[in-house]
Parts: sequence; C-alpha cells; structure tokens
Amino acid sequence: MASTVVPGSPARTARRSVLVAGSSSPLARRRGRLFWPLVAPALVLYLVFYIAPTAATAWISLNKWAGAGPMQFAGWGNYRRLLLDPTFHSSFVNTLWILFGVGGATFLLSFLLTMVLRHLAGRKALRSIIFFPNVVSGVVISILWGFLFQTDGLVNSLLGALGVDNPPAWLAEDHLFLVIMAGLVWVQTGFYTTILMAAVDRIPPDLYEDAELVGVNAWQRFRYVTLPLMWDVVGVCAVLWSISSIKIFEFIYALAGAAGQLPSTKVWNMAVYAYGEAFSSGVPRYGTSAATAMVMLAMVAVLVVLIRRVVRRDSVEY
Repeated sequence: MASTVVPGSPARTARRSVLVAGSSSPLARRRGRLFWPLVAPALVLYLVFYIAPTAATAWISLNKWAGAGPMQFAGWGNYRRLLLDPTFHSSFVNTLWILFGVGGATFLLSFLLTMVLRHLAGRKALRSIIFFPNVVSGVVISILWGFLFQTDGLVNSLLGALGVDNPPAWLAEDHLFLVIMAGLVWVQTGFYTTILMAAVDRIPPDLYEDAELVGVNAWQRFRYVTLPLMWDVVGVCAVLWSISSIKIFEFIYALAGAAGQLPSTKVWNMAVYAYGEAFSSGVPRYGTSAATAMVMLAMVAVLVVLIRRVVRRDSVEY
C-alpha cells in the first residue's frame, strides 16, 4: 500500500529540514554571493549595447528627424509612409525572396552536399573548400561575383563556348537581382553545409548499418534516420538564416552599387532601404529608417518564435 505524507508528519518535517539545510549550505551561500558579481557585467553590456539602442531606435521611429537638430514627433507617420511607399513594398518583397527563395535553395543544396560528402574520404578538405566564401570578406566576395557575370566575364565565356551567341546582360536591372540571389546561395551554402555535416558526423554509424540491413534506400535513410537525429541542428540553422537573411546589406551594396552610389531600387531589400533613407543624397529621413529597422526586428522576432514552435520536438537520444 502506498504511504502518504500528511502535513506535520515526521517524514515531511525531515524532508523540509533537508531542503533547508541544502539551500543554506556553505556552497550554496557562496554561489549566491557570486551570482550578481558574475552576471552584472554581462547584464550592463546587454542593456547598454542592445536594449538602449533598440529603445532609442523605437523612439526615433516615432519622430521626424534629419540626424541633427530637434526632433519633430510624428507618431505613426513614418510607419504610414512605409505602407504607402512603393520602394518599400519592392524592398519588402525582395527581402521575402531572399528569406524563402535563397533560404530554400541554400538548405536544399546543403542537405544534398551533406549526404554526398558524408561518404567521401576527403570530406574534411572539401568541407574547408566549400566554407571558404565565409572566410573572405563579403565585399570581396561580392566584387568577385560581379566580375564573373560581366559581359566578358567567365559566365558569358562559358556560355559562348557552349554555343550561346547572345548571353544575357546579367548585371542589367532585369537580371541583377537573380545574380544577387545566386551569389547569396553560393556564399551561404558552405556555411550551413558545414554545420549540417557536423551534426551528421555525430550520428552513430551502426544506425545506418541497421537501416541497410532492412533494405531501406537513400531517401528513407535520410527521412527516418538522418533528419530526425539532426532536427535540432536544422532548427538552429533555420533561426540563424532567418536572422541573417533579413539584414543582408554588404553583398547587395557592393555588387549592385557604383562608387559612392546606391544600387537600383529594384534590387533593394529592407536593410538597403533603411540605409538609403538615412544616407540618401537628399534630406536624410532617420525616422523612416528607424521605422524600417523596427519592422525588421519585428519580422525576426515573429520568425524565430514560429520556427522554434515548428521544429520543437522531443529530443532523441542515441
């Protein structure tokens, strides 16, 4: 028969005395004294370099300000201007194309490369090679990518060798955003492939041997063995991509912009739009730029919450 512990019983009193003694032990008291001295510096830095600038940006987004002089309170006027600005609309759409289009292609290629390179003997060297674009400065990579797609660049030379007489003008406005998206896929694929390969490397090989014994094919191994055991890493990669894709700036600016000039508005994303509003050739509009930044922050927050809910599963031990 199961025993019950009634209030005031000796068993309950003894349990309470043990808990009190454990919480007031010398080690617990020393940990309590060290908590704030260790946490306070990081908390101060977080407040100064993140919370305060975010609050300042939110306040500026409610004002009309040219960067100098007094601010003029505008309320939600800057946000209404975003809703009515066609350039912001196209920038928002381009941001979504980068988020979902480039992200989908990047993760698809990353999964394929992970599965292909997993069985190769020189996978560590290949992993370093495909990760190389992330080591070099983004400005240098974007300039190199632009050289490849010039009229007499490598891409058109290869197309001419294949018999294409009139290759498209890749750096014209009609094709420039596609070139930017392809370049982002090239740059980001190595980064996420490296992370996914590290996740696959920790999966015990005997699980794949058992799968082969029961006669499953490559897709079934990926679907029922690899993906469930790396699902938590996939979720982390999705969060990282959601955060980084919305604020991509230097690749677009360096590839599509001329010396000292902004790119064509057809290839703007929200980050370039915010920069253009603050540092345009006319009167700077810091309020609109700050409002754009707050919209970007809201998008990141919503996406991170949704992704964490979608990828949340019970952890698999192996």
